[in-house]
Amino acid sequence: MVEGNGCCKLAGPGYGTPLEAMSGPREALIYVTCVYTGTGREKPDFLATVDVDPNSPTYSKVIHRLPVPYIGDELHHSGWNACSSCHGDPLADRRFLILPSLVSGRIYVVDTKTNPKAPSLHKVVQPDDIVKKTSLAYPHTSHCLASGDVMVSCLGDKDGNAKGNGFLLLDSQFNVKGRWEKPGNSPSFGYDFWYQPRHKTMISSSWGAPAAFTKGFNLQHVADGLYGRHLFVYSWPDGELKQTMDLGNTGLVPLEIRFLHDPSKDTGYVGCALSSNMVRFFKTQDGSWNHEVAISVQPLKVQNWILPEMPGLITDFLISLDDRFLYFVNWLHGDVRQYNIEDPKNPVLAGQVWVGGLVQKGSPIVAVTEDGQTWQSNVPEIQERSLRGGPQMIQLSLDGKRLYVTNSLFSTWDRQFYPELMEKGSHMLQIDVDTEKGGLKINPNFFVDFGAEPDGPSLAHEMRYPGGDCTSDIWI
Repeated sequence: MVEGNGCCKLAGPGYGTPLEAMSGPREALIYVTCVYTGTGREKPDFLATVDVDPNSPTYSKVIHRLPVPYIGDELHHSGWNACSSCHGDPLADRRFLILPSLVSGRIYVVDTKTNPKAPSLHKVVQPDDIVKKTSLAYPHTSHCLASGDVMVSCLGDKDGNAKGNGFLLLDSQFNVKGRWEKPGNSPSFGYDFWYQPRHKTMISSSWGAPAAFTKGFNLQHVADGLYGRHLFVYSWPDGELKQTMDLGNTGLVPLEIRFLHDPSKDTGYVGCALSSNMVRFFKTQDGSWNHEVAISVQPLKVQNWILPEMPGLITDFLISLDDRFLYFVNWLHGDVRQYNIEDPKNPVLAGQVWVGGLVQKGSPIVAVTEDGQTWQSNVPEIQERSLRGGPQMIQLSLDGKRLYVTNSLFSTWDRQFYPELMEKGSHMLQIDVDTEKGGLKINPNFFVDFGAEPDGPSLAHEMRYPGGDCTSDIWI
């Protein structure tokens, strides 16, 4: 542990190191944000508790639903009130799951410790309070800080302008504390962020203006400058914007961003959705940051679609705790990929599996090869159920051997690209991972059908499990 980071040397939440976390207990539960907003069903979104213990009689079932009190929220990403950045603080307690609502601007705080199988609502941070004190709206990514505060990226102002975005701070009691970044240091767009304390750096990414993306994807909005292509480098924990990296056309719409888990490393990746490139960023000898394309997913030439070429649309990715493998999804193409990144500059494809997408067999859309041949992907049925939509959010077990996948991106975009999700709902899969040689295989015994919910089909988004979290834990 580094002295002076707000944590002492006694054990607190999470794990002391990423490698120690890999030896943690197997996950038994996963919490999944589920959305009715935008589906036409006037029901509140909910947090589902899914049993992922293969020895349990309710394995692969939703065993509890916590509906939120309002309608129209669009629960999206989630995060913990305390994580491994506070591992040394014996007073810190990872018991509250933070649920930002991307559309309404509310932030829900859920108690997962009193009864892990049946979480309860602890507090609601109202959007009026956030706007009044910070002028921020459209909350997205939540990260715990070693200070005990919670930091949430907000993608715009209340009118949906990207220029009004920034970073919200909640104190340990989840009261609105203010903005994190220094005045005048707000980025031009916002989305995800990740901080690396040993390098005194935080880097954030950029989706687009909420006024644009909430209406669905429109290619003209890209040309109009309503979507981002930059990474923003801040001093940590000061909040001063030190550098802006323009990723250009190879980095259009950079979404999820991750440093390597080893806190001494000064490199990471960002998934650029529209360009379908995985971009590596790294510190240079003069202390500034640079970037390069590490993985490129070529667009498919297609017939019977809105455009002659279809990007993969990388929407989510993560890195194993030992920094050996990187996983990402192509939401439109329909495949999940595994890359060996032991040489971070030269990722090597180690596994690939098709679990949906727009070009699967049975779809009117076909891909065309260079020699004019047409093809469609082979997507298996699971438990006699056809897989719908495309892989979107992923979560990895601590030991790296199980990858969980859901398929809702954002309700408006779901309706636009995969309208059947509105009628049939989402599902959740488990992919078994070969952590020795590499390789991915769908687990035929696991299938959670969110289309069979009591209140009608719902859209399943992000997943978190209690006790450990590979994608959001940050080590000091």
